[in-house]
Parts: sequence; structure tokens; C-alpha cells
Amino acid sequence: MVEEVQKHSVHTLVFRSLKRTHDMFVADNGKPVPLDEESHKRKMAIKLRNEYGPVLHMPTSKENFKEKGPQNAADSYGHKQYPANQGQEVEYLVTGVALTADTKIQRMPSESAAQSLAVALPSSQARADANRTAPGGSEYRHPGAPDRSQPTAMNSIVMEAGNTKNSALMAKKAPTMPKPQWHPPWKLYRVISGHLGWVRCIAVEPGNQWFVTGSADRTIKIWDLASGKLKLSLTGHISTVRGVIVSTRSPYLFSCGEDKQVKCWDLEYNKVIRHYHGHLSAVYGLDLHPTIDVLVTCSRDSTARIWDVRTKASVHTLSGHTNAVATVRCQAAEPQIITGSHDTTIRLWDLVAGKTRVTLTNHKKSVRAVVLHPRHYTFASGSPDNIKQWKFPDGSFIQNLSGHNAIINTLTVNSDGVLVSGADNGTMHLWDWRTGYNFQRVHAAVQPGSLDSESGIFACAFDQSESRLLTAEADKTIKVYREDDTATEETHPVSWKPEIIKRKRF
Repeated sequence: MVEEVQKHSVHTLVFRSLKRTHDMFVADNGKPVPLDEESHKRKMAIKLRNEYGPVLHMPTSKENFKEKGPQNAADSYGHKQYPANQGQEVEYLVTGVALTADTKIQRMPSESAAQSLAVALPSSQARADANRTAPGGSEYRHPGAPDRSQPTAMNSIVMEAGNTKNSALMAKKAPTMPKPQWHPPWKLYRVISGHLGWVRCIAVEPGNQWFVTGSADRTIKIWDLASGKLKLSLTGHISTVRGVIVSTRSPYLFSCGEDKQVKCWDLEYNKVIRHYHGHLSAVYGLDLHPTIDVLVTCSRDSTARIWDVRTKASVHTLSGHTNAVATVRCQAAEPQIITGSHDTTIRLWDLVAGKTRVTLTNHKKSVRAVVLHPRHYTFASGSPDNIKQWKFPDGSFIQNLSGHNAIINTLTVNSDGVLVSGADNGTMHLWDWRTGYNFQRVHAAVQPGSLDSESGIFACAFDQSESRLLTAEADKTIKVYREDDTATEETHPVSWKPEIIKRKRF
């Protein structure tokens, strides 16, 4: 019905335009001269083709316009004429709504009525509806007309069916941040001392009985998780220990350091049983594949290496980064390896081929931390410019988490959607993963005897029960946090208001 109304309006306008042109004269040497028949026909053909070409293909349907009054005659050009202002009333349906006495359309509308009709049926909408009925289904755009495929906030007419009220234009609402999930605040309840240098890395063993730390004092220490007491110290590295991880598939502990070494420790004998040689500079991080016996390490030599745990063979050298690779993560699904680098990029790798699948270049500064969500098929990356969330498998950008304006060294997330970011200046921010709402900020005091400048968080991790959060810090301590059991939504409300989302890609 909408198309018929538009067709009716178009034919009306065509006829009026042709009638006006028929009565026109062409000025020749300053004297008005009537048009001869041949030139008149040529001008009419050109005018029809140029101005009404997009809709002239629309057939004229008579059965749906039941008019009161005499049938319309055809003019000398073969187009149907419509009687002007004879008082007959015609009911038109616009988007399924009958136009009533308030909004009647006359056969030959006056200028003011034509303007009202133009407001009710915008030309862009008319063209779009006409294009949808064009043969072949292809989109048609009038030569020289601007591209109007982008929707605007005021391009929809909202009418109430069967209602006699005038139509109203409704503006689109800007997207707003949904209300974040409430999370209880975390509070510090234990500080563990024992290392003689910066604590650079931390990992919790799968049985949740103990955890391991690596330090700038070149030692690896194993601590009881429940009591915080030291159980064991391992020596062997000759420089800062930068990464530790405990295997879920075997009783092995893996470590790496600035001495270029990657070691495998047998925890039954507390001895090194394997070395993985190949990196040309300091090794900054490592991770184990969750389903196969593969170890991945990243280094200051701008590469990541894939190792066979049993044979110690280097399966692949992942080349492509142009600066130190600061962090690496593995997962069972594709892409199985994710790296972040000081060259500001993140790369998603094909483990089988040993080649880059996707390179993400959105960050403007070094990417020192990457974390994978344990349940969702998403991940986050940390950089001094922003924390960004991404969607696998192609690294589609989700949103920015802004506000932690510092060098972010570490990220971790639990199953409840609590994301923790730790920074070089000792601050720790806690975020709601889904909405990006920053619900808590922590800056713990340095331990007595340390300088205020020794306030920095290098690594953090949740234990296996996700009830405790451990941080490795520059004041030579490990700090343990847990949720505040006394907190409620009333005592610690979410100070949230529906702000407009600013989804900037960069």
C-alpha cells in the first residue's frame, strides 16, 4: 500500500511537471517562441529519464485505489490525469495507518500541502522503498545523488495503528552501559616476606595447596597457600626469574629468566631435569598448552618459541614482532597462541603452521599483559594507553577499559568476571568484565623499610578456588587479598549511572 501511495504521488508530480513544461516557452533572441512538437517530445523524454527514471518502472495498479467520482482520463502524453480539488476523498494507508480527517491528502495538493507530504514521506525513504521493488533486487542510486545508505536518528516515522493521533518522529537513543554486576570489594589480609629482591612472577599449583614465586634475587620459592609459610627454595638461575608455571599434566615446574634459560624442574626430586636452549636474550614469560605437552616462551629477542616438553626440541620459532615479546598465553581453541609485545601489537598464531593468523595494532604503547577469560571466548590486553577487550577467533574489538593510567604489568580474571589489573606504580584496579566498570581501586602501602618508589605490582593471580588474590610486588613481598565477607550492596553500592558508551577503536 505504501508503494501505491508513493506511485500515486510520483505520477501526480510527473503530470504536473509535464503540464507546466508544456505551457513553457523557450526564449530565442529575447522573444518567446513556442516549442515545436519534436523538440518538445525530446525534452520530455530527457526530463522523464533524468528525473523520474528510478520509479517509472513501477506499474500502475488501479484496483487498490477505489475512488469516489469519475474515472480519470489520460492526457496527450499517455499518462493518467488526476482531477484537481474536486472534493472527493481517498483513504491512503501509510505504513499501515489510515490517514484521517486531520491528515487528508487532496488530489492536487497546494504548496503547503505538498510540503506537509514531503515531511511525512521523506524523499530518501521513497527512493529506498522504490529501490526495494526494482527488478533484479539490485540497489539503485540516482546519478549524482548522495549515498544515503547510512541511517540517521530521525529517519523513521512512528505511527500508531488505528489511532487518530498525528505521527511522531522518535529519535534513536544512544547506547548506554548496562548496569554492572555487583562484586564485593577485596581487602588485604596477609603480607608474605622472604624474597631479597623484586618478586617478578607468581603461579598457583593445580591442587591449590601451595604457590610458587620467582624473584630478582635469582631464587624460586614455594609457599604454603593456607599459612603463607615458606616450604622450599630452588636455586639455579643466574639472573632474575621472570616466569614460573606449574604443569597440570605432570609434576613439573617450569621457569624462565633474564639469563636466557628455560628450565624444567622435577618437583619429586626438586632438581632441574631439562633445559630448553635457543633464545638469544632474556626470556620474559612462558605458558603451557592445556591439552598437549607443549611449552611456549617469549623473549626480548623479539620471538616466541614452541618447545616439545619431552624431547626439548624447538618445534617453531614464532617470528614477526619487531621488539621484545613481553607476554604469551596458550589455549586449546584456535588461535592457540597469543602474544603481546613492546612493538605495541598483539599477534594471534597458528600453532600448527607456526605463522601469524591476525595482528592487532590498536594499542599505541607496549603490551605487557594478556589474559584469557576462563569461560568466555574473549581476552583482554593491558597497555599504558588502555585495557582492551577482544573476541576470538579473529581478535574483534569489544571495548576499552579506561582509567588505569599507568604501565600495566599484569592482568588476571576469574570466573565471576572480576578483572584485575596491576601497574608499575603499585595501584591495582578491579573491573567488571562484562561492562568494563571499575568497581575498586587499591594502593597498598609498601612494607616497612622499603622506599615509596618500590611500590609496583609485577604479577597477580587468583588461587584455584578464586577466593584469594595474590600479588607479586616490588617491595619484595607477596600480598594476599580476599573478598570482604561483611560487604553488601547496601554498604558498598555500585556508583553507576547509564553513561553513553564511547566505543573508540583507537
